Amino acid sequence: MAARNGRTVRDLRRGNRTEVLQKLYFDGPLSRFELGPATGLSSGSVSNVVADLVADGLVEEAGSVDSDGGRPRTLLRVAPQSGQLIGVDVGETRVRVELFDLALTELARTERRLSPQGYDVEVIAGHIRDGVAEVLGAAQAAPERLLGVGVGVPGIVEHTPERGAVVHGQTIGWDAVPLERLLRSASRLPDEIPYFIDNGAKTLGQAEMWFGAGRGARNAVVVLFGSGVGACVVTPEVEHGRAVEWGHLTVRVRGRRCRCGAPGCLEAYAGAESLLARWREAGGRPPGDTDEETALTAMLAAAYPAEGTAPDPVALAVLEETAEYLGAGLSDLINLFQPERILIGGWAGLQLGTRFLPAVRRHATTYALRHPADRVSIDLGRLGPDAVTVGAAILPLAEFFGSGGRRPEPVAEDRPPAWRAALRQRAPR
Repeated sequence: MAARNGRTVRDLRRGNRTEVLQKLYFDGPLSRFELGPATGLSSGSVSNVVADLVADGLVEEAGSVDSDGGRPRTLLRVAPQSGQLIGVDVGETRVRVELFDLALTELARTERRLSPQGYDVEVIAGHIRDGVAEVLGAAQAAPERLLGVGVGVPGIVEHTPERGAVVHGQTIGWDAVPLERLLRSASRLPDEIPYFIDNGAKTLGQAEMWFGAGRGARNAVVVLFGSGVGACVVTPEVEHGRAVEWGHLTVRVRGRRCRCGAPGCLEAYAGAESLLARWREAGGRPPGDTDEETALTAMLAAAYPAEGTAPDPVALAVLEETAEYLGAGLSDLINLFQPERILIGGWAGLQLGTRFLPAVRRHATTYALRHPADRVSIDLGRLGPDAVTVGAAILPLAEFFGSGGRRPEPVAEDRPPAWRAALRQRAPR
């Protein structure tokens, strides 16, 4: 039966389950008594929903607290072991795959390093498939509880009905790559286990907003500073965030050629790849035959040596110029979106760290309009180098909550008639 607003009884029950699950997940453990005011549900609805979730194994008891003169109240929490999630970070230097429980405690991980020319689509897809299989073979894995696989990738992700998630990664040579279809074509996962593919800056943003330095902010920008740069903008209208190709804003007309092919992009000056290239061009000597992370470590050691050693003036000058470009780029985000917080993450951002941050803040406020600049804080993210994989795992977790904690159902070989599917949709649960 449909309500006046068009929602069916099943929709209402799913919404109630979602409210209770999310409240317990983010603010639990809580008692049944506390869940009523926290969710806006009646005590009867709370009791029914909790009984349903306990029967499904999604909610469990977590001790008790004294009440005012009555019996102790039982605390409830989401059962961490009731589901598992996989997060994948297709980064600039490696593919990282991690298995988590519902509390996002890491259960297993694996990494596959990429060569400098390592963005062959089939190679990446193979790394993801092999990494998923490896973590599902770990001792703590329970493949039957897997809720989905989230994948963070560089580039613009387009979700299409015909080809699934399609990746437009101009900087890595991916032109409309049907990554979801490629993963599914040779996947060892059951068809009902979904893949969720999105931009890596967005998955970083989701992680920091749910569990990191962005928690509690209504408007924020989370910056991914790695080989290149990207950003995720979170507003009340777009609560899960929107990836923006911030690294390809033009900061210098007829400037350095970016790896996307355009001249003068921010990424041509502020990404780790360009930072090291500019050090080399200015006469610096990055260590040969090393990856970008090792080379950036050497550059930082040269610019900021131990006490009693003179800094390398070339490395220091390039880093200071990079801080100004990055600050100027942040000023555009401040003026456009007027966020409460800007958080900087990604392996290069975290490596540059607090030593780099004061100069970035100073340049950002210099280039930005005074009113929004006075209201924004600029800090490092708190979740470290695993933030993209955590954020990728949030993608299936958010879907799981949105479905009211219903697990993916096996895909039937023979589809039932449409009328039967419609009746099932209307049937109360």
